[in-house]
Amino acid sequence: MQIIAIYPGTFDPITNGHLDIIARAAKLYHTVIVAVAVNRNKTPLFSLEERVALVSAVIPDFTNVQVIGFDNLLVDCARAQGAQVILRGLRAVSDFEYEFQLAGMNRRLAADLETVFLTPAEQYEFISSSMIREIAQFKGDVSSFVPDIVRQALIAKCV
Repeated sequence: MQIIAIYPGTFDPITNGHLDIIARAAKLYHTVIVAVAVNRNKTPLFSLEERVALVSAVIPDFTNVQVIGFDNLLVDCARAQGAQVILRGLRAVSDFEYEFQLAGMNRRLAADLETVFLTPAEQYEFISSSMIREIAQFKGDVSSFVPDIVRQALIAKCV
């Protein structure tokens, strides 16, 4: 069975934790679509186009991973892409309540879509995009948390 999974997020910026989830998902699913969200509830550091470009730049080794931007309901985006699975990352127990509510709402809106949770490798459990942005804005070293091209983009944005 050729299952298509969609991995949504703001990815502002994409981190090594995100890449860990993508790498493991790429082994599990025929196609993984990394769906970069506009997310009107957040003020991103990078534009949607910049985030899509950064994600695209760090995944060239994955032949079954695609990157798109989206600005609509996730379930509508997933259906348009032919996805059967929504992938979500869980870093800690604190993520679970929100993710559980989100999965329930998505199930209510689209019962045919399954939500699957993946946890990052231990060394990435504490990484979040918001922490990375804050470290970068204070000129801290983020090189162990993000790919080099993302580090360079952060430096350029946070000058």
